[in-house]
Amino acid sequence: MQTSKKDYMIPDRLPRQFTDRLRSREALLLLLLIIVVCVNSGLSPYFLDVYNLADSTQNFSEKAIIVLSMTLVIIGREIDISVASIIALSGVMMGFAAANGLDTWAIVATGLATGTLAGAVNGLLVTKLELPSIIVTIGTMSLYRGIAFIILGDKAYTDFPKSFEAIGQTYFFSDLVPAQFLTFILLAAVAWYFLHHTVFGRRLYAIGNNPVTARYSGIKVNNYRLALLTLNGFMSAMAAVFLVSRISTARPNMAGSWELEVITIAILGGVSIFGGSGKIPGVILAVFLIGMVQFGMQLINIPGIIMSIFTGVLLVASLVLPILFGKFFTQKGC
Repeated sequence: MQTSKKDYMIPDRLPRQFTDRLRSREALLLLLLIIVVCVNSGLSPYFLDVYNLADSTQNFSEKAIIVLSMTLVIIGREIDISVASIIALSGVMMGFAAANGLDTWAIVATGLATGTLAGAVNGLLVTKLELPSIIVTIGTMSLYRGIAFIILGDKAYTDFPKSFEAIGQTYFFSDLVPAQFLTFILLAAVAWYFLHHTVFGRRLYAIGNNPVTARYSGIKVNNYRLALLTLNGFMSAMAAVFLVSRISTARPNMAGSWELEVITIAILGGVSIFGGSGKIPGVILAVFLIGMVQFGMQLINIPGIIMSIFTGVLLVASLVLPILFGKFFTQKGC
């Protein structure tokens, strides 16, 4: 009896039951998001205003853009804590370009090129010298921000063309959706497709789970590492373009502690700090969760230091709780 080829096909993933989906990280994040929205709407009558909600997305969209590439970096078993410094350096270079009379497109190109180059330097140090990415980016975090301070000192660039400022101050759909938020949604769709529906994504998961095995299976691991860290630099520069054009200011100390928030959102979204696992939908939900929590805190005038403490606690909890739950269910035989 002849057997069809379809009988021997192995599915990409095991089928999931509805109850499995209810126990997923995405379901938990969605539940938490609903709770946060309900609590915030009770604490402030202005929270559910459509224009307030839409405008609040400006406060987290630049970070969210970096979260997408950081997700890929962490899944690939690397990490980049120089992103905030890349934003500062790219911003200062854009201010320098504007001060020397360059037009809007040249200013944007300067910022993107600076961030991409900084990311490529990170990638080359990691791949060519076989250094851990956390050590490399600790060093370049200080290096890039130090260069920004050397260029500008304690001053700020504030004179930008109106056409450049329009990049971060433009709204779409009846002046409702900020440009940076729309950009984030489009980039999230692209990241979701490449991570979950292409060979690139499958290889990235393989690298994150076991880079040695991935290398022996023919995957050019160092090429992926270089590409990921370069992409992270580019995305950081894109965030810098939106940030500088929105606030019309470039300073060496801008985007302070953004690397902590970006990594927190990625891990809260279900990305394993050890690499090899994570999904874009969970990361998107984590972006909205953190964004709505911070927006609610701002409406009731909670000090920024409390928000920083909350972010730190959330990062520690995101790292520790999955490990504790994993040990608990292993002992229980679940």
